[in-house]
Amino acid sequence: MAARAKNEYACGECGWSSTKWVGQCGECQQWNTMVEGSGPTRGLGTIKSIKPATIVASSAAKPITDVSTVAVASRSTRVGEFDRVLGGGIVPGAVVLLSGEPGVGKSTLLLEVAANTAKSGAKVLYISGEESVGQIRLRAERTGAMTDQLYLASETDLSAVLGQIDAVGPELLVVDSVQTIAAAEIDGAAGMPSQIREVAANLIRVAKERNLPVILVGHVTKDGSIAGPRVLEHLVDVVCHFEGDRQTSLRFVRSLKNRYGPTDEVGCFEMTGEGIREVPDPSGLFLSRPEQPVSGTCVTVTIEGRRALIAEVQALVVKSSTPQPRRVVNGVDASRVAMLLAVLERRAGMRVGDMDVYVSTVGGVKLTEPAADLAIAVAIASAVQDKPIAYDLVAYGEISLAGEIRQVTNSKQRATEAARLGFARQVDSEVGGLKAALVLALNW
Repeated sequence: MAARAKNEYACGECGWSSTKWVGQCGECQQWNTMVEGSGPTRGLGTIKSIKPATIVASSAAKPITDVSTVAVASRSTRVGEFDRVLGGGIVPGAVVLLSGEPGVGKSTLLLEVAANTAKSGAKVLYISGEESVGQIRLRAERTGAMTDQLYLASETDLSAVLGQIDAVGPELLVVDSVQTIAAAEIDGAAGMPSQIREVAANLIRVAKERNLPVILVGHVTKDGSIAGPRVLEHLVDVVCHFEGDRQTSLRFVRSLKNRYGPTDEVGCFEMTGEGIREVPDPSGLFLSRPEQPVSGTCVTVTIEGRRALIAEVQALVVKSSTPQPRRVVNGVDASRVAMLLAVLERRAGMRVGDMDVYVSTVGGVKLTEPAADLAIAVAIASAVQDKPIAYDLVAYGEISLAGEIRQVTNSKQRATEAARLGFARQVDSEVGGLKAALVLALNW
């Protein structure tokens, strides 16, 4: 059957195609991702056999035991917290995709990485499609990132980017961002799925051919996912997400995918007027220690990646003046707090149904693991009874609907971190049920 040209619509996320435009992709169920294109629709009769290529000696298959790993050993970026997330450093030829909200500090972090790498003697090329070289220099002067080995270029054309790579011959390439670069040979504006695929594929090809580590900055959509086709995340070797609240100075880098290391590590940073600063021990940022103990506060130990962090939960309970009591939370899950309030009232005999309840964390940290349940419950109980808990007490444990306290993972690591910071009293799953834990915490 001969090839017949017809208009097609392809999904920018998964590649599913249709002969007519539809609002929702029939494969990945995403809305407004269908992009018009034209191409031949081939029948089975057009499939041709492909002749095998001649394999040269340098690319011939070899036993896995004969493959050397010297050329792919990770190299430090000279930013310890970033190295922690990458698994010890960046691997030559690896492509790292760093995403994050606008203004969270992605460019500041990568300029610091580029400058530190350049100061070690390596040649670094920083390409920006969003800022001029003059703007980047102003930020570099403010953050102390000035060095002769750091090369800057402002380009939005893929051919010009490849030309800059040939001219400079860098040992590290930073592209900020992949959504601002366009290939003239591909239809559509920069940021379109077809453009992102083409730009990423060419940069990945260059990275693999030259053993050149590449860091790409990626934009995010309104729901926080990486903008562009999902295939972009499959093509790169490492996907990291840079997150943080603009109201606080704390920033986290999390690894979502890593072909060369773990995906459960977290890097901590603090944004300052002089740039971004590493925070190897961030526990103190999440504590509020007044001179006199205050009711409604409880300290817990949370696990972020492989490290244990001390965090403080605060609660305020007041008599409600409305028929529907308020439940306001910040830094914790609202549905989890609603469940804990129900358990407190039913299993611990604590009347909170007609109370306005406010629960928040200190320092902008977000507690998502169930291990924070007991600390939230103790803080609420302390606020209800207006009774402060001991200054050196921590609580961690998952609370079930039956009022049981379940043991959580990494209990030994949590206990060690709490003891290191001077918290001698600990309330966890070993004390019994919820009612017994509340009595112990409030009367210790």
